[in-house]
Parts: sequence; structure tokens; C-alpha cells
Amino acid sequence: MSRTPFIAGNWKMHGTIAEAEQLVQALLPRVAAAPCDIAVCVPFTALQAVVDSVRGSGVAVYAQNMHHAEKGAFTGEVSAAMLGELDVDGVVLGHSERRQLFGETDKALQLKVPAALDAGLEVILCVGETEDERENGDTERRLRHQVQEGLEKVPAERLGDVVIAYEPIWAIGTGNVATPEQAQDALAFVRALVADRDKEQAERTRILYGGSVKADNAAELLALPDCDGALVGGASLDAEQFAAIVDAAPQR
Repeated sequence: MSRTPFIAGNWKMHGTIAEAEQLVQALLPRVAAAPCDIAVCVPFTALQAVVDSVRGSGVAVYAQNMHHAEKGAFTGEVSAAMLGELDVDGVVLGHSERRQLFGETDKALQLKVPAALDAGLEVILCVGETEDERENGDTERRLRHQVQEGLEKVPAERLGDVVIAYEPIWAIGTGNVATPEQAQDALAFVRALVADRDKEQAERTRILYGGSVKADNAAELLALPDCDGALVGGASLDAEQFAAIVDAAPQR
């Protein structure tokens, strides 16, 4: 089955409204003829401005987190309905920084993923192992737990709607990149985990690689059989470099 490549840029906590608008305006002409789907994952405060800036361009706008509840006494949180009101297209869930720095659990993601889908949002579910887990041979155990928990309450017929981003934690922001063999093994394992629920949906599932993806290593990673795109961190803050990663996406 042919899967359309998907390149998403995670801006993390970077960008005032003015800076976000400047970045997206620099990016849009560079990706106008892109052979793939594109999204930018934007800080909450700049979401509305970026949504307005990209209208009609084909570039999607994602939030970087959300709460599973529709409303309630959850100070500092944002619901799927609130994101939908801004015409946001999707949301990143379970990024390793949310897990490591803010205590996000697999149980919480078990609720968030279906809540986002039910609200009409596209979802990028992030999974990945630490350096210690890889060195101890626990990569597959960790990925199995994260994928199975995150997708547990997603109906089988909707599994292919969830984009899964494999991000080895030891490669995020470090300059280290998984070798093509390491990346392909993990990406294929993630697809096999989805296939345990539904083989047809596993063929639909787009699986991204993330972890120090840059213009000079993107083509090699994106050519891997089970790599359907990239979740890009720091390089997405540079319009020219992010556009070069987009250009590296194969046409399928």
C-alpha cells in the first residue's frame, strides 16, 4: 500500500506570535510544490496566528499537547474542542519531553489518543526508548508497552489514522542519529505491533522517524522501507533547512 510521506516540524517552546508568523511566511513559498504532507507543531499562543497564515497552503497546523477531558478543573490544560475552535488540524501526543519532564504516562495517552480522534483531530503519537533501555536490550519491550497502551482504546478500524513517530530519546537534540539499520528495525517493529491488532491498518499507518533529523541525513532515513516521514525538531526552526528535508521525501 502506498503511504503519502509526512514531514512534521515540532517547534517546541520557540516562537512568539511575530516570530512564528515570520517563520511560516519564509517556509510557505519553499514548500509550495512539496511531494508530501507537511505540518508545523506550534506553541499554543501562536496557533491562531499560524492557522491564519497557512490558510489555503496545504500546510497543516498541530498543537503540541492536549487534555483528554472535554472540560473541567484542569488548570493550565487545553481540550480538543478548544483546539478545534482554532481550526487546528491535529496534535502531537506523548513526546518524550512531555513524558520525561512533565510526567506524562502511557495511561494518560490511552485516553488522549481516542479523545483527539473523536474530536476530528489528526494524531501523532510519539514513542521511543532511552539510551539505557537501548543499551540494556529493552528497546522492543519499551516500544511494545508504549504502542499497545497508546492505541489500546482506538477502534481497530481507526488504527491507520494514528501517525506514530519513533524517536529514540538518546537522539533528540543531541546530534546523534540512529543508524539506518537501527531506525529500520525499530520502525518495522512498530508496524508489526500495529499489525498485531490489524494487518490492513498497519499497512495504512504512517510511521515517522525523529531524532536530530537534518537536511544532510534526511534522504537516507526517508528512504527506509518502513519510514513514512520525519518529526523534525531544531531543523524545523530554519525555513531553508526544513524545506530541504521536505524535498528529500520520496514520492510514493
